[in-house]
Amino acid sequence: MNIRSRETTVTFRSPFELSALDHLQPAGTYRLVIDEEEISAASFVAYRQIATMLHTPALSTPGSSQVFTVNSGELARALEADVEA
Repeated sequence: MNIRSRETTVTFRSPFELSALDHLQPAGTYRLVIDEEEISAASFVAYRQIATMLHTPALSTPGSSQVFTVNSGELARALEADVEA
């Protein structure tokens, strides 16, 4: 079973909360790592997401950081709400 990681960033314009985080996070750009495992298929290669990890604090905030495994659906809803605000 092969596992790959993809790295990207997400940006919040306003402070936000996620159930996996211990407190309100400030607005900013955050590093996001998504782990995926290969799904065996006879004619093509496919991957299934197995973990979404958000690195805090925001990239613009100096100091130590923490990594939280977050629910990708909850993260998507928080990003959508941030855009609508």
